[in-house]
Amino acid sequence: MLKDGSGMLSFKPVTDYKRGLLASLLHQCYAELLLDESSFWRQEEDKWLQFDNEVFDNPDTIGQCVFVTCFSEQKIGFGSFDPRQRPELGIIGHNCVLPRFRGRGFGSRQILEILNRFRRMQIKRAKVVTSCHPFYAPARGMYLGCGFSETGRMIGGQDPRYELVEYEMSL
Repeated sequence: MLKDGSGMLSFKPVTDYKRGLLASLLHQCYAELLLDESSFWRQEEDKWLQFDNEVFDNPDTIGQCVFVTCFSEQKIGFGSFDPRQRPELGIIGHNCVLPRFRGRGFGSRQILEILNRFRRMQIKRAKVVTSCHPFYAPARGMYLGCGFSETGRMIGGQDPRYELVEYEMSL
């Protein structure tokens, strides 16, 4: 647990919670995109539900690679990762914080928690991909602030108007 000036931050196993939580958190975290640009982002809701089901259907594998972030016992987001390419590479997956808790460093703490888990697994490099969409500007800054470097850009992602940005760091 990490002490914040107004509460405690903790990372809890996703298996402590019920199916549907991850899809719900993702929906809340991306509500602005769903509302403003639904033609590009509505299709993601099925993927979020599929991810949620995979996590809860496989608690001993993918379920071990997801944690729920709580601030003073309130669920505020979650982080996920894929260590299957270890020891060479660990990939950061969904990393979201509810809008009302953004701007307080909680997303960075989630990333640092994932990086610590990678180090314990003796993973040598971490990778994360996000979008050039303006919505993701805070995430891009966060990854740079956590020590990542941009390693490439590519076409793809939910909204074809924006490139994907790849970041990596050595651990």
